[in-house]
Amino acid sequence: MKKEIQKRVDRRLKIIEGQIRGLQKMVTSEAYCIDIITQTSAVRSALSSVEDLMLENHLEEHAQHQIKGRQSKKAMREIMDVYKLAKKK
Repeated sequence: MKKEIQKRVDRRLKIIEGQIRGLQKMVTSEAYCIDIITQTSAVRSALSSVEDLMLENHLEEHAQHQIKGRQSKKAMREIMDVYKLAKKK
């Protein structure tokens, strides 16, 4: 994994970890439902940004090497699998 992307992913995951702890406290303290839903939406968005970074890393690191190494079908299949997952959101 590219070191810069790894740092960014690690940082975002730590933020998400804090958001999840905050959500647990909100539920325990019976916070207003809309506030909890708003926070879960923020977590979902943060996870989506992690996915974006991981896809960027995959395309720059792995897919390029697969295509250069004559494994373009494998690269295309993996990219399509990720695309199909994203469509299900």
